[in-house]
Amino acid sequence: MDEPDLFNGAGGGARGAAAGAGSAAAGGAAAPLAVRMRPRALEEVRGQRAALRPGSPLRRLIEGHGGAVGPLSAILWGPPGTGKTTLAHLVATAAGRRFVELSAITAGVKDVRAVIESATRERDLYGRTTVLFLDEIHRFTKAQQDALLPAVENRVVVLVAATTENPSFSVIAPLLSRSVLVTLESLGDDEIGEVLDEALVAERGLGGTFTLEPEAREHLVRLSGGDARRALTALEGAAGVALSAAPGGVTATAEEPLVVTLAHTEQAMEHAAVRYDRAGDQHYDVASALIKSMRGSDVNAALHYLARMLEAGEDPRFIARRIVIAASEDVGMGDPTALQTAVAAMHAVAQIGMPEARIILAQAVVHNSLAPKSNAAYVGINEAIADVRSGRGGAVPAHLRGSSYAGAERLGHGKGYRYAHDGPDGVVAQQYLPDDLHGKADYYRPTGRGFEERLASRWAWLRDRLRADPR
Repeated sequence: MDEPDLFNGAGGGARGAAAGAGSAAAGGAAAPLAVRMRPRALEEVRGQRAALRPGSPLRRLIEGHGGAVGPLSAILWGPPGTGKTTLAHLVATAAGRRFVELSAITAGVKDVRAVIESATRERDLYGRTTVLFLDEIHRFTKAQQDALLPAVENRVVVLVAATTENPSFSVIAPLLSRSVLVTLESLGDDEIGEVLDEALVAERGLGGTFTLEPEAREHLVRLSGGDARRALTALEGAAGVALSAAPGGVTATAEEPLVVTLAHTEQAMEHAAVRYDRAGDQHYDVASALIKSMRGSDVNAALHYLARMLEAGEDPRFIARRIVIAASEDVGMGDPTALQTAVAAMHAVAQIGMPEARIILAQAVVHNSLAPKSNAAYVGINEAIADVRSGRGGAVPAHLRGSSYAGAERLGHGKGYRYAHDGPDGVVAQQYLPDDLHGKADYYRPTGRGFEERLASRWAWLRDRLRADPR
């Protein structure tokens, strides 16, 4: 028997009634599995521990706290499948609030004003608060967002807006200042696994009529990319494949459940199971192969390992960080622009996400692979750290010490310091290293490759000038 729908009757007016009808349908077997398994209470929500910590604005909003601190509008920012719509529904259930849902894809200013007028009547006649859930708010123009301001400011509606794009760029500043920004994170592997396990046994899910092979479960978790909706949709598709593949007359029952295999999940998702374990050896082996292929300048191999990581559901932000490290460790001053490309890619990936992030990562991988290589900076800092750890490096020369505080002159600090800009070419002969390293340490040894070829001759000239007789 279907469990009761907590959202029945939440809507009011034409849009609210439609939202309520849609929620009612969620309890039916014809609704998609991802809709049927939508959490109906706070304790059913997976992940988002930071956003839902006790006392947080979002939790207070869901729990319906009143008093002097009223409900705050909220903008939910996060990747797909992290629970933005679910949390909006939970907000609506608190304290008998009325729930109205709009999509910025199809709604306009006229729709927004109609909701505000209806919300005003509900407040004035029945003392009931209206929760307006606005999906894809980043698709609203500035004028459309402006239409929301008076109602949000005066709390005619409690706005819960959802977006997958950075609100700092997609939501107008006045609306941001009148709302709390809640950042949602992709679900972890364990949390996605719990979502799948619950869907398999729950009455409103698959009701125990299917079981998952461990390899099939792992495959679904891996390729979900932290998106609970995607994981449930794939599970439903794989269950359908298993049912179709069963011998004639065989049905799925709780007494004799059908087994969903890896082959079924592969067919449903149209992805081969990539041999890659994000928590085990394959995670490190493939990541290592990517780094070493870029270092070795084999762009084809580097792109191959990048593809394997992406297809296995690896976090693109992890990949971006590894590329940034390689840009300094292996390319360095051979091509200083490689680090610029890598850092730009890391920031872009964080803002855009998959699947478009694959293009950005590929550009950074190609740049790193084809760039002239130098590990001179990497070797230099390692040797300098080794000297420091071994106790080498005495006191800072007196002429380099700070001289801006009282008593410094009496101690001789700064005495004899030569200001580099006073030299005709911006360089003056002067000791910078401590006495025990002066004239002995030679950490930076530039290669003759790429941009560093030009640096090698300049560093040789600089070194001679710095060590010349300062008189």
